[in-house]
Amino acid sequence: MNTILEAFKDAFFLIVRFNPEFYRVLGLSLVVSGSAAAIGTLLGVPLGVLLSKTNFRGRGFVLSLVHAFMGLPPVVVGLFTFLIIARSGPLGSLELLYTPGAMIIVQVILATPIVAGFTHASMEGVDPRLFLQARSLGASRFQAIILGMREAREGIVAAIIAGFGRVLAEVGAVTIVGGNIRGKTRVMTTDIVLQSRKGDYGLALAEGIILILLAVLVNIFLTRLQSEGVRRESEKRVTGWPA
Repeated sequence: MNTILEAFKDAFFLIVRFNPEFYRVLGLSLVVSGSAAAIGTLLGVPLGVLLSKTNFRGRGFVLSLVHAFMGLPPVVVGLFTFLIIARSGPLGSLELLYTPGAMIIVQVILATPIVAGFTHASMEGVDPRLFLQARSLGASRFQAIILGMREAREGIVAAIIAGFGRVLAEVGAVTIVGGNIRGKTRVMTTDIVLQSRKGDYGLALAEGIILILLAVLVNIFLTRLQSEGVRRESEKRVTGWPA
């Protein structure tokens, strides 16, 4: 119990005392995970919608692949990415290894299937009669799909949150391709592992608490954004404004 209380105190002082190294690590964590989550959303949401509302050859195979990739072991993703971007690999000339760019790539690979899979499930949960009614009233296929996405927005936001949570907590893959280099590729999760190995459990636990608080704040923001959208939609329907 004393260790946990000390960790909370250390976490507080890490935040209020301007430690350049700590804020550098925290900032890089936000940039890498935020970028990966954003790219994963831009790729995953359209893919999930496409798999839900269109029929094409190989759709079942692609869907099975998405579901399989949702459980990809991060270290395996890190290893394959390492072999591809290493100097002797196909993309070695890009010199991505041990850079934040490489860390973003592996996190995008991990986040995209999760966002796509949950988006697909959310769209599948929308009453199909909604699309038929929209089309019968003159809406184009694209407009009907957008309407369906608005109905499934709670599930889509949950998909984005799940994708962000996956990349924010990632350790193995980013360590392999990033190297945990101080001042260059060290992020919160890899620093927690480093401090634990050094025996500085208080600092590791303090950084873990800050990481949890960060995840909670992002989830609260996205949830409030979702709730605000639902509230505005309800107001429009009550007042008779066009939805």
